[in-house]
This record gives sequence, C-alpha cells and structure tokens, in this order.
Amino acid sequence: MIQYRFGDSSVDLTAPVEDRLTVGDPRVLDFLAKVARKLLAPAVARRHPELGSLGFFLRPAELNRAVARMQRDDAVVFPRGNVFHVPPANVDTIFVYSWALSALAGNHNVVRISERSAAAADTILAALNEVLADADPVIGRTQRMITYGRDNAITAALSQWCDLRVIWGGDAAVEAIRKNPLRPSARDLTFPDRTSWAAISADGWRAATPASRRDAVVGFSNDAYWFDQAACSSPRTVFLVGSQTSDVRAEFIELLLEVVDQRGWAVDAAMAVEKRVNAYEMAATGAISAMEFPKNSVTAMSLTAVPSAPRRWIGAGAFPFAEVGSLLELVPAMNRQDQTFSHFGFGLDQLREFALALGGRGVDRIVPFGQALTFSAIWDGYDLPSEFTRLTTIAA
Repeated sequence: MIQYRFGDSSVDLTAPVEDRLTVGDPRVLDFLAKVARKLLAPAVARRHPELGSLGFFLRPAELNRAVARMQRDDAVVFPRGNVFHVPPANVDTIFVYSWALSALAGNHNVVRISERSAAAADTILAALNEVLADADPVIGRTQRMITYGRDNAITAALSQWCDLRVIWGGDAAVEAIRKNPLRPSARDLTFPDRTSWAAISADGWRAATPASRRDAVVGFSNDAYWFDQAACSSPRTVFLVGSQTSDVRAEFIELLLEVVDQRGWAVDAAMAVEKRVNAYEMAATGAISAMEFPKNSVTAMSLTAVPSAPRRWIGAGAFPFAEVGSLLELVPAMNRQDQTFSHFGFGLDQLREFALALGGRGVDRIVPFGQALTFSAIWDGYDLPSEFTRLTTIAA
C-alpha cells in the first residue's frame, strides 16, 4: 500500500501525466526557493543543522547556476521525462538534492521515501507540503513522494513507468532494485557503496594558526558526525601525511574530543561496544597495531599499513589513522569505490598532482574539511544536470 507524503494522491502514478514542465521552469524555481526559506529558518537549522546546507543548495542563486549548467549552445535541451528515485534511509537529505535537480530539469518525479527515514526527513516533507499548499497545482501533479513497504509490484510498475531510475544505497540494494526491468529506452543512474577518506598534511597543520586548526576540526566533525559517519562521503580513515606525525595526531584527537563535546554529539554505549568489537577484530587480523578509547564519541586506531584501511562502516566516531610520506603513496590503494577525499593543510599543486596520479581510477571529489557532505551538481563523477536532461540537435 502506498502512503502519499507529498504530491497529488488522486492520480495513478503509472499513468502518463499531461502537464508539461520545461528545463528551469519558473514554477519549479519558485517552489524550491520557498522551500529553501523554510529550511533556512533559524529554528529548523538549530534542530537539524544538515538542513541548513540543503536550504543553501536550494537558494535561487544556486538553482539558477544549476539551470545554466543544463543549457547548451549546440543542442536544444529538454527534460528526460519520468524519473523514479530510490534514495537511502541512512542519509535523510539526499533524496531532496536528487529530486530537486531533476524537478529543475522539468522532469515528472516519483521519490520513494524509506519507512525508516528519520526526523530530518519528516521536517523536509512538512516544509514541502506547507509550500505546496500555495504553489502552482502543476507541482503536486508532477512531483510525488511516497512510502510503501516491501511491495515489489510497486517498484516494478514504477520501473516500467520511468525513463530514468536513480538508485542510492549499498551494492545489495542497487542489485535488488535492478532486478526490476526497465523499458528498453530507459536507463539506471546508480550510487552504490562508496568509501571516503581524510588527509592532514603534518607540515600544513604545524604551519596553521591555532584558530585554523580548530576550524578544520570543526569542519571534520561535521563531515563525520552528522550522519553517524554512515554517509558515503563521511571520512573513515585519516591519513597523516609527512614524517613524525604523532604530535599532529594527538592534537587533532584532543581538539576533536572538545568539539564533539561542545556540539553535544553523543555516541551511546551500544555503539561504543560495537566500535570496540570492530577494533579488536581488526587487531586480530593484524590490520591495526594499537587502539585508543578516550570517550564513547571517539575511537582511534593505528593502521599497520595503508591497504588495511577499512572500506566498511565500523561505527560512529571510529577513526583509523595511517602515516604516509606523501599523497602519492596513497595512489595504489585507491579504487573506483572511493568517493570523497577531504583534506587540510595541502596546497593546490599537491592536490592536483595527486588527482592526476589517480588518473580517474578512484576518488571523485577532493574537498577541504567541512565540505565532504556538501552536495554539488557533480556527484560521484556524474554531471547530474546533464543526466536529468536530453538533447535534440538541429541541422539546417
């Protein structure tokens, strides 16, 4: 059974809808801008800080930039058509980014919201419905967010309806959804299991001011703790780049403990136990040589080698550390599963040299601490505004 959480529940989702939207449709722009104002309200931002970033992404200036990315000089740009989104349950905001860009491209969208979505998702849906009350009726008829259980018949029907299916989640989730065939003209856009890393230049850390170091740790903590370190772009292992980095690691952990306490980010006893079990398991396999449990909120481990860095989630606030002489030493360990590489203390030339050495074989995003979770129109190596549109070329 479908529970409608946003949009017009009176229309059969599998039937064609006659309302036409255009790329950058002003009715969609107006709707999204009003949603942004709701999410940027101080009371909402205090309760769910991650919604502040989402509100910023939906501001008119950002939306107009996204529309500009969709325009082409060599072709006429149209919406792709019908888009079916299957976002993950563990990151409450990702469905809005994906859906908003698709709606901005003029598509008719159906988004399946997980039954396990948390409070932030409910806040977003409440804001959408409040704005929908005064929006152009075409929004409700062409944009729908629904919840349903393990009814594969619904997923199958929506898969046949869509021109593009957007799947977020683990490899197993992607494979399960893909068992439902698409029409021959349709295709998938998938965002499967990914791993993300963090790196600190020891020289850059020591050269930075105390205020800059603290700001870096605040940014890192946002990246790691907003989604319990479970988001695909949340850093897991921290690479210390340089020589004799023990002082950098000690100060980093000390500042991290302070920031986490001040922010009130707590990790409960059950999670602390799970992290301890995972740490001992890694020690038993020889992956780590030492571990620290200064508080429930932070677990630090010393990796024996870079290839031992875990790609699986091992708990909120769990940070393996490894020391390397340069960023180039990390290149052999990177692969296509690696998504975001957040950093502090490096120069642009060092980062560019690292990216060129990777040669596209791994790491899609290289961003400063504090921007790992900042969504952009280019994600996982995909130019999303282009993915959500189709082109018609004209020759006289």
